[in-house]
Amino acid sequence: MSRIAKKPIRAGGKVKVSILPESDGYLFKVSGPLGENSRVFKKDITISIDDEGIKLEPTSEKSLAQKALWGTYASHIKNMIEGVTNGFKKVLQIEGIGYKTQVAGSKMVWNLGLSHTVDVEIPNGLKVAVEKGVVTITGIDKEIVGQFAAKLVSMKPPEPYKGKGIKYEGQVIRRKEGKKTVT
Repeated sequence: MSRIAKKPIRAGGKVKVSILPESDGYLFKVSGPLGENSRVFKKDITISIDDEGIKLEPTSEKSLAQKALWGTYASHIKNMIEGVTNGFKKVLQIEGIGYKTQVAGSKMVWNLGLSHTVDVEIPNGLKVAVEKGVVTITGIDKEIVGQFAAKLVSMKPPEPYKGKGIKYEGQVIRRKEGKKTVT
């Protein structure tokens, strides 16, 4: 059973939460100082709002899938509340000679040592800032921020010999020793 979802989830004073019934579940909306976030949840978990906070209960205790969704939905709701109050941020570092990027409108133009530049569309709701080999991605949706950062890293992951590529801030690259010459 989920321990995450047993306690009611409290939303801060600046956060407004609402639930709307949908044909296939609930539309859960959270709005706060940074914006509005919404998500559709299945009807397998009952979501209710009262004075104590947001409560989640599985419709039946027997299903393993419902037990798994119980904690997952609680984490999603907590992330939505965190996103509209504080936001989420990922920082990427670009290392290597000739590797650089710039933001041009709603696109990022990357020079990654290829014969051509690579254009990447910035998803709606994200803000991207670039300064001297550091890319900062901020937004209110944790999934979109993480997915976009992962997409950028996958374009040129850091290699283990010289450490060149795009990596997350604080990521440790295990370095390998190069070939040795025989004398």
